Amino acid sequence: MIGSVQRALRLLEAVGSHAAGAPAKQLAREAGLPLPTAYHLLRTLTHEGYLRREKGVFVFGEAAVKLAVGGALQNRRSRIEDALVHWRDAIGVPVYFAVYREGEIELVAVADTPYAPAVDEWADFRETGHAHAIGQCLLSQLDERARQDHLDRHPVQAITPYTVRDRRALLERLGSTGRMQPVVERQEYALGTVCAAIPITAGSTAAAIAISLPLHQQERLLPAVDQLRSGIGSLLSSFAFSISI
Repeated sequence: MIGSVQRALRLLEAVGSHAAGAPAKQLAREAGLPLPTAYHLLRTLTHEGYLRREKGVFVFGEAAVKLAVGGALQNRRSRIEDALVHWRDAIGVPVYFAVYREGEIELVAVADTPYAPAVDEWADFRETGHAHAIGQCLLSQLDERARQDHLDRHPVQAITPYTVRDRRALLERLGSTGRMQPVVERQEYALGTVCAAIPITAGSTAAAIAISLPLHQQERLLPAVDQLRSGIGSLLSSFAFSISI
């Protein structure tokens, strides 16, 4: 054990118990530290950005806030992964979660097994959004300007014989897709694979949950989508998402 680290952590805990901050003497008392030791550690924590002194009291600084945000994001991701594992096991298919963030498709998490493996990302997922169900699902949720901007940066191109043939055809397909309807694609991204994606409204962020199956099991695809849609709302509500399926 490193005593100075333990003492610094006790001071941070003391600061965290006061929403409006607290003076050094009070923090030293609550942390059970001699005042000179507390002063030394408070100066160090302030210098490193973990604390900030305002009007004689110490409050959390930017570095501490980043730690808290990072922890919250990590916890949220863990909950998403747990949800995907639940549906993977319940339906027996690989399950994917993706969002559209800062102009790009981001595959956040995947749950699969050796017996039901995820689709191999043989072509960059971000650049081939026109070809896979996740990308088409996310693009269908964007406004026209954002959609056109994405396709300017990532042009439509055939990557299998079944890929949508051109930009016009893709836009027609996206335009005819109901805003919150599942998107299905067959062998457009990977030969021998069929996929479906369900749109999710996550605040102002476009998001999607998707599944995939081998082509010879395609008769399972739509029943699996129905099963996912029927129960996923209650599960994902724990993510503090606004969901519309």
